Amino acid sequence: MLCLLFFLIYFANIFSFISMETNEIDDDDGIDLSHFGAKIYGQPKKHDGSVERYGNPEEQGDYLEGDLLIPTSAKNGIRDQSYRWKHGEVPFVINGNFDAFMMDKLERAFNEYKAKTCIKFIPRRPSDRDYISIENAPTGCWSSIGRIGGKQIVNLQTPLCLSLIGTVLHELLHVVGFFHEQNREDRDSYVTINSKNIRDGYQVNFAKIKKGDSTSFGVGYDYGSVLHYSADAFSKNGKPTIVAKKKTNEAMGQRKGFSQKDIEKINKMYKCQRSADDSFFGNVQRQILSFNNENE
Repeated sequence: MLCLLFFLIYFANIFSFISMETNEIDDDDGIDLSHFGAKIYGQPKKHDGSVERYGNPEEQGDYLEGDLLIPTSAKNGIRDQSYRWKHGEVPFVINGNFDAFMMDKLERAFNEYKAKTCIKFIPRRPSDRDYISIENAPTGCWSSIGRIGGKQIVNLQTPLCLSLIGTVLHELLHVVGFFHEQNREDRDSYVTINSKNIRDGYQVNFAKIKKGDSTSFGVGYDYGSVLHYSADAFSKNGKPTIVAKKKTNEAMGQRKGFSQKDIEKINKMYKCQRSADDSFFGNVQRQILSFNNENE
């Protein structure tokens, strides 16, 4: 009888997801943007929608590091810090003209965060002052880092930036608060940057994050991160601009989906915790206790 109970419980719960909850995120959980200086600020530029062969669309922009931009025309509005999203909730509105296929791609990206992290993209409520506006102006793929306050744009030019779910995940990871992987301060132990192959004027895109600005949360370097540049990013001659120093089976610049280390970093940044009460094993435990109580 007991074996039958376990069998039934297993199949009743096999499709259940382990829920995640986030600890409180305070305003002092800031994200240092000072190493970017004023270069991260500017205005969107028209993009013709083309993508170089083998290139990721977010690596084709004329913005800082290809896809980082905080639109502003007021120099006194510049500040050197953004913040994490409280409770891991990112309110959003959709202000672009997205067809059913593209809306499905956005929903799939949101669901990836929901299933694997405690980040929740939720429709904006009247009380939400800070939120993202998802748009598809002909200005390429770009977003800002972290919660900058008020309305902040995530631009996903169609169909350019919605061909792969990884591009959407990439831009939303910036929104959550993460920098590009190959720009982390310890990258010189893992990759070689071939400056001679970088397009003139684009060397700044490979600048390392200043020492002491922790963005990795103790997670090792990740060649397979959805935030890593491709090997020939910003190349002027088709030759590699980034070469791995260590043997890896991971493809630099992949945009198929989160790597395991991407997920680990998100959950560490937002202090995500598994909710035992809603987990598979929590459900099993509750049902066994209920069964025992009913038969005492």
